[in-house]
Amino acid sequence: MQGQIIKISSDLHIVKYNNETYPCKCRGIFRKEHITPLVGDYVLFNKEKLLIEKVLPRKNEFQRPKVSNIDLAFIVTSLVNPDFSLNLLDKLLVLMEIHNVKPIIVITKEDLVSNEYLEEIKGILDYYRKIGYIVISNRETDRIKELISNNTCVFTGQTGSGKSSLLNKLNSSWNLETGEVSIALGRGRHTTRVVELFDFLDGKVVDTPGFSALDFYLNSKEEIRNAFIEFKNYPCPFSDCNHTNESECLVKRAVLENNIMKSRYENYLSFIKGDVK
Repeated sequence: MQGQIIKISSDLHIVKYNNETYPCKCRGIFRKEHITPLVGDYVLFNKEKLLIEKVLPRKNEFQRPKVSNIDLAFIVTSLVNPDFSLNLLDKLLVLMEIHNVKPIIVITKEDLVSNEYLEEIKGILDYYRKIGYIVISNRETDRIKELISNNTCVFTGQTGSGKSSLLNKLNSSWNLETGEVSIALGRGRHTTRVVELFDFLDGKVVDTPGFSALDFYLNSKEEIRNAFIEFKNYPCPFSDCNHTNESECLVKRAVLENNIMKSRYENYLSFIKGDVK
C-alpha cells in the first residue's frame, strides 16, 4: 500500500496511511542501491512486515534538510530586526526555483518602520510582483490559509523574522514562543533537530531545523541563470548567454534601462561567481 514518510528517527521511518502511522524499516537492498528515503517521500510499504519496499518518484528533494515533495515555500521577510535583505531574499527565491518549489514572499513588521521607508520597500516589492511572485503581508492570514490548502509547505526566513508569530496566528495549537525557531528556514538557534511532516490546516507543513544549504556549489551557472525568472523576458541572440561579458546581451541592456532591478542582477553575478554568504 502507499503511504508517506512523515518522520525519520535512526533507522525507523514513520509512514502515515489513512491517518494511522507505521514504524517501518527499509529493504536491505536500499543501501546497496544507494536509496535514501526522505521525509515527504511517498512509498510503497507492507504494513504487516512494517517494511518500506519502494520509494516513489519525487517532485523535488533537498539534502539539508533531508525533505522531499515540497510544493510551497513561505519566505517570511522582516523589514526590520532583522533588517530587510534583498541578497537573502534572492538567494531563497533562487533555491526554490531550482527545486521547483513555488515561493511566496511574506512581509512582516510593517508597523515598525517609517512611512517613508515603507514606501521605498513597497516600490521594491512591486518589482517582485511584476515579475510573477506573490507578495503578501503576514496580516493576510486568510490568504495564507488558502495557499496552504492542499499543499506541502515550508516556512523560511531569518531567525527573528516572525515565522513563529505567523504560525501562531494561523493555528494557535502550535503555541510557539515568539523568537523560537521551530518551523523555520534560516540561521541561528534551532529548537527542532528532527525533520517532521505535520497536517496543518488543510495542507501539510514540514517542521525542520533549517535549510543550511544556501550556497549553489552543486548547481550550474545555467541553473542559477534560469532561476532568475525575469531574464526569460529578454532572449539573447545566443541561447547559452550567461549575461556577464557578452556583447549584445539583452539582459544587461534591460538592467541599464531599469527594466531589471540592479540588485537582482548584482546578486545573480555574485551567485554564479560563488560569492554566496
